[in-house]
Amino acid sequence: MAKLSQDDLLAQFEEMTLIELSEFVKAFEDKFDVTAAAAVAVAGPAVGGAAAEPEAEQDEFDVILEGAGDKKIQVIKVVRELTSLGLKEAKDLVDGTPKPVLEKVAKEAAEKAAESLKAAGASVTVK
Repeated sequence: MAKLSQDDLLAQFEEMTLIELSEFVKAFEDKFDVTAAAAVAVAGPAVGGAAAEPEAEQDEFDVILEGAGDKKIQVIKVVRELTSLGLKEAKDLVDGTPKPVLEKVAKEAAEKAAESLKAAGASVTVK
C-alpha cells in the first residue's frame, strides 16, 4: 500500500461525514490504544484537528439513568414511554442503574427525556 501524504489524508477526511469520521476516530483509538486527546498530543495538529472535530460539534447524546429515587414505579413508566420497552425490560433497566436509557439522540430529545425522568424522581446524567 502506498503511503499517503498529510494533504491526501486531509482530503479524505474532508469527504467523510461526521459519523464516518467519528467511527474512524474510534477505530483509530482501538487500533493504537489511545484516546483522541492523546492522539492530539502525539500526532500533532493535523490528525488532532480531525479527531477533535466530532467532539466540538457533538450532536448525539446519551441519557444515563443514575438512580430511580423514591418513585420507582413512576420512573419505570417514563422509561417505558421513552424507549418502548416492555414492563420487565424497563424494570430491569431501572433496577440495574446506572444504565443508559437513550443512546445517540439529538440534544433536544436528550434534554426532554432527562426532564421527564427528573420529574418522575430519577437522577439522570446527559453525556
